[in-house]
Amino acid sequence: MTDIWFYHLERTSLEQALPDLLEKVSSRGWKAYVHGLEEDMVTALDSHLWTYKPQSFLAHGREDAEFAARQPVLLGTSGKMANEPQVYLSVAPVDPPTLDGLERALIVFEGNDAAHLGWAREQWKRMKGEGLNLAYWKQNDDGRWEKMQ
Repeated sequence: MTDIWFYHLERTSLEQALPDLLEKVSSRGWKAYVHGLEEDMVTALDSHLWTYKPQSFLAHGREDAEFAARQPVLLGTSGKMANEPQVYLSVAPVDPPTLDGLERALIVFEGNDAAHLGWAREQWKRMKGEGLNLAYWKQNDDGRWEKMQ
């Protein structure tokens, strides 16, 4: 069964948190699909992942580009996951595709966005009702992730 982890952003922005999450995914040898809602958001994340760290970058691509299926991290809005990832990351209030067969799904939502927060709560309630394996992670005062019980 896929582990579904909810990440509640309160201290950092998505742009700050996403590279760290993706680096952890990559360090396990896993591929990831990052699911956004709007092309503008995907374009901004794409640019950010090339420049967030001056000494390196996170290999990634967009689903509308050539060789999308080969990308270790694929960004898109379709939810089709052409790179056959082990990890799915939702970064916008968009219904996830079927998560069967994945190692993990990360639902990353911003606490200061009422619509995104409300959507995440609805997803939690629905998935909990389906008996899925859920975990909730929240940032502490230092911005570090803590698993809540």
